[in-house]
Amino acid sequence: MLNQVHDIQQAYRRVVDALSRPGTIQDLSDAARKLDHRADCYGVTLVLARMLLDTEVTFKVIGDNEDELTQHISRLTYAKRAEVQEADYIFVTHTAVPGSLSEALKLARMGEMNDPHLSATLIAELPNVVGGERRLLRGPGIDQYTMCEMQTTGDWEAVRAERNAEFPLGVDMIFADGSHRVLALPRTTQMEKEVH
Repeated sequence: MLNQVHDIQQAYRRVVDALSRPGTIQDLSDAARKLDHRADCYGVTLVLARMLLDTEVTFKVIGDNEDELTQHISRLTYAKRAEVQEADYIFVTHTAVPGSLSEALKLARMGEMNDPHLSATLIAELPNVVGGERRLLRGPGIDQYTMCEMQTTGDWEAVRAERNAEFPLGVDMIFADGSHRVLALPRTTQMEKEVH
């Protein structure tokens, strides 16, 4: 059984580390394995929901079985559902139709110049956060550059670059996979595909 204080706190430290060191992979298996398994989302996604959501924030789920998963997350966290353009947190599950990640990025709140903290955080489930196409990352928390690999599809990278072009506005992203690993891309991280 998941300990709401100890396990979530330990997972939170790892997510903060992933956000402060973009491109690094953090394993949240210890917490994720203590949750009941659902077919419509990864265990690590529910850990992130329990960590990030409460009565003060809103969220949107995008994927198959959206209504049932939304109700489940709302019961766990007491957070309220919202439409994509109003949500504080957007969860794009592995069951979402192709292109959902790009569409969510296009609609996600970017904050305002006076209130950049009012932007959304997007959590996307991927087949794997390792072993995909190599990408070069630069920005705060990275010494010169680092590499990461993610198995993704679609044009979300171009949309992300456009949405994050005017700092401090933008959308922070956390990627999660079925092995309960996370990789974070804060809005300040610049990304380009590796050219051979």
